Amino acid sequence: KYAANAMLATRISFMNELAVLAEKLGADIEQVRHGIGSDPRIGYHFLYAGCGYGGSCFPKDVQALRRTAQENGIPLRVLDAVEAANEVQKHILVDKLTARMGKDLKGKRLAMWGLAFKPNTDDMREAPSRSMLEALWAMGASVSAYDPAAMEETRRIYGERADLQLVDGPMDALKGADALLIVTEWKVFRSPNFDTMKALLKAPLVFDGRNLYEPQAMRDMGFDYLPIGRQ
Repeated sequence: KYAANAMLATRISFMNELAVLAEKLGADIEQVRHGIGSDPRIGYHFLYAGCGYGGSCFPKDVQALRRTAQENGIPLRVLDAVEAANEVQKHILVDKLTARMGKDLKGKRLAMWGLAFKPNTDDMREAPSRSMLEALWAMGASVSAYDPAAMEETRRIYGERADLQLVDGPMDALKGADALLIVTEWKVFRSPNFDTMKALLKAPLVFDGRNLYEPQAMRDMGFDYLPIGRQ
């Protein structure tokens, strides 16, 4: 089990790092994914670039396998890199945001779609959203967030705080927000009313950590759209 989950985590981190490189080179990570996934030795599973993995299994099992190896004097350098790469990836949306808006976010309100580490669960253990929330708060921002399942879990973890507003629906999060961060690939986020999105956001600025939309289509609609590894 440890080895299987560590292998899947490795695939995810590999694609995430390739996405960063693709973005720098002007390539499209979706084309890379289709290309390498068509090789039957590789396949398409767990090849989607994004803003990092979380949950109860992948982080725990990677750490457990590394710890077992360390106790026996065997370095697992690949898994060391997988874990380090994932920690960096959890901050990629915040890095993109601060490159655009600066690191002083006092007075800024940001919308966040998705809090659970993946769709169809309320599990927030090691979720990328937590790294992002805490980084944004540290820079003075407030966050309006929506998740179809993880609202109560978020309240349990963070309690009531002035810089976190948990709202009733995805569009409610956008009202007056300076930008939107998409963190979890819930189905409800895949086909929103884009005209309403633009009308509610203070600026049509979208940082998409799950590459839900086609970049050119978003730009044609007037969005300032920043996905992961796509042009």
